[in-house]
Amino acid sequence: MAEITASLVKELREKTGAGMMDCKKALNETQGDLEGAVDWLRKKGLAAAAKKSGRVAAEGLVAVATAGTKGAVVEVNAETDFVARNDKFQAFAAKAAELALSTGGDVEALKAATYPGTSHTAQDELTSLIATVGENMNLRRSVALSVSAGVVVSYVHSAIAPGLGKIGVLVALESTGDTAKLADLGKQIAMHIAAARPDALDIADVDSSALERERSVLAEQARASGKPENIIEKMVEGRVRKYYEEVCLLEQTYVIDGETKVRKVVENAAKDIGAPVKVTAFTRFALGEGIEKAQSDFAAEVAAAAGGQG
Repeated sequence: MAEITASLVKELREKTGAGMMDCKKALNETQGDLEGAVDWLRKKGLAAAAKKSGRVAAEGLVAVATAGTKGAVVEVNAETDFVARNDKFQAFAAKAAELALSTGGDVEALKAATYPGTSHTAQDELTSLIATVGENMNLRRSVALSVSAGVVVSYVHSAIAPGLGKIGVLVALESTGDTAKLADLGKQIAMHIAAARPDALDIADVDSSALERERSVLAEQARASGKPENIIEKMVEGRVRKYYEEVCLLEQTYVIDGETKVRKVVENAAKDIGAPVKVTAFTRFALGEGIEKAQSDFAAEVAAAAGGQG
């Protein structure tokens, strides 16, 4: 009987995509025979995940979880929107978000963490789900926020179940004031973030390279007007201020009233909350953003199929 080493288990996982515990069991059942273990897993339906791993998974769910001064958001992808309505998939996404509260937003740590109610990892649980549901899935990303005093509030736009949907937002508010009123403010700001899609918290948070690119574009646009350089500088600064109002959360116009800057909304709310309020961080996940989806021309496919028949 071959020795069942960690490297042998790893090799079997890479060959089959099956979970670690399933690979260990397969190797034990086949006395360390690698190919026999592959066949054992195939017979159990646990090797199916590997064949699906190359398929694009851009659908699925964004899930959020909060616990007082901390919150987490995760994105779990699948191939079709249909799977997002699957009870088992929803349960996995919800538990992954809860688990992310303790893994600090590190998606690799989340994958390696013990899945609630089991002795195996979250990644192993997802691999088993892939085999059960029959679609490629991916625990794509995770972010966690926390404050020393105050609240972390979540919002899910068009939720299909509590804490589950296609757009998830977290916002962290630091304050020693009334927690319930602070949470109400956080919910309103989170709704604003979902709609307005800010890139940065404030001016100091703007990515310097993005700002320089924007300045360069604005300067070229201003020079095209034929104005002198001193006028161009003023034009660019005016447009940069406008840029800040578009990308910085605290500089944006509050979508709920359409006229007040978010910064002022926070200042005004602090009076009712009973203590200064500081927005320390936020994050916004939109399902599938940044994933290249394969485009299918159905008419062309039909035409090609018809042309191939003689």
